[in-house]
Amino acid sequence: MSIRFTSKARRGMVALTVAAGLALGVAGCGSGGDDKKPDSSASASKDGGSNPSAQEGQSDEPLAELKGPDGLSLKITSATRDSGGFLTINGELKNDGSEAAVLSSQLTGNETEIMKNGQSFGGATLVDTKGKKRYYVLRDTDGRPLTTTGVQDVKAGGTVSIFMQFPAPPTSTAEVDFQLPTFSTASIKISA
Repeated sequence: MSIRFTSKARRGMVALTVAAGLALGVAGCGSGGDDKKPDSSASASKDGGSNPSAQEGQSDEPLAELKGPDGLSLKITSATRDSGGFLTINGELKNDGSEAAVLSSQLTGNETEIMKNGQSFGGATLVDTKGKKRYYVLRDTDGRPLTTTGVQDVKAGGTVSIFMQFPAPPTSTAEVDFQLPTFSTASIKISA
């Protein structure tokens, strides 16, 4: 009985930790709607008082915009290398249609391990054409994709912030092709 309880408790703690990490990642990457920045932080950056964060370094111009079905579009807002050897893609999924757009199950991909974890963006890939390599979305130890999950649809005129995490290509690779099932392909530049 105690081994069973310990096993269940351990799984629960892992699930809670992963959920909290994903929630923090989505909250940190999302747009709160109020994009006003205080004047004091802008002047501190100008004076060299602090280095700008990755969020401050983003321009208003997206890296790429991919067209999808039913009035959906995906704006890639950043593609940033992390020090741990990961590449995080952030974007905004927008519905320009007049009705709610139900997301295709093809976005999840066709790998059984990812599909059993529900709707996600696990079907996304990066292609390094010069290095002739394809990179797939990373997974945690339980096989869950390291992407935004649970988005079933986007309301008419609505926007959803999303992220996907991949293994980082070599530092010599500065540009990759981003592919998402049912969407057009786009080349994006990798920062830092």
